[in-house]
Amino acid sequence: MNVHDLARQDLENALRQAVERSEFSVHYQPKVEVANGRICALEALLRWERPNYGAVSPAVFVPILESLGLIVPVGRWVIDTVCQQIAEWQRGDIGAVEVSVNVSGHQLIEGDLIADIARILAQTGVAPHWLEVELTEGSLMENTQHTIASLQRLHAMGVKISIDDFGTGYSSLAYLRRFPIDTLKIDIAFIREVTTNPQDAAITRTIIELAHSLNLRVVAEGVETQAQLAFLKEAGCDQIQGYLFSRPLPVDTLKRLLLERL
Repeated sequence: MNVHDLARQDLENALRQAVERSEFSVHYQPKVEVANGRICALEALLRWERPNYGAVSPAVFVPILESLGLIVPVGRWVIDTVCQQIAEWQRGDIGAVEVSVNVSGHQLIEGDLIADIARILAQTGVAPHWLEVELTEGSLMENTQHTIASLQRLHAMGVKISIDDFGTGYSSLAYLRRFPIDTLKIDIAFIREVTTNPQDAAITRTIIELAHSLNLRVVAEGVETQAQLAFLKEAGCDQIQGYLFSRPLPVDTLKRLLLERL
């Protein structure tokens, strides 16, 4: 085995232990209403501090969880953790907050995502409209008929549906019409140069217009500068998230921000 194979195997073993030992945590990144600057929702993001190594990027460990068949139980844990947190906020001074959770295509195809969500919502007493499921454009196009049926069942329950990384995948507009979608998220790749690259600016404006013509809300992710915010406001974008406002935060830090800005 070469060094890369050994490192991969080491990481796989560490992830199996992480699942057994519950080493994961959830951080939350605020979404902000462009019109008034208020926090309107949150995105839940999975985090892993590998013992003796430190934080590992989700871009590294999530695909490995998928390949090991572990994303279904971990994804279920995330949804459970998020709904328990929404219920806790609902009982306190903060009140209920809408939270979006990233869902892997594997959870839709291999797991029983709908039954898991229905059970968790019932157990925590959280109304379905406080939960939003985010899928990437690419995962929507895998096993399409099954995915459409699953999302229709979720939508009928009252759970919101969002397409993440929109504009980078290969979905056709015909399919877009068939999915029961509430939100389009413009990929960070377009936002990064939206004020300097005319093509990115044109694509971003087109996505916003397309979404609004379909009665969908639009979220821009990766907003880092006032110039980007000004462009998005002028273009009619509904919500933003990014380091300009806040990085993903652990619950204790987030609580102070929510009490100030909700």
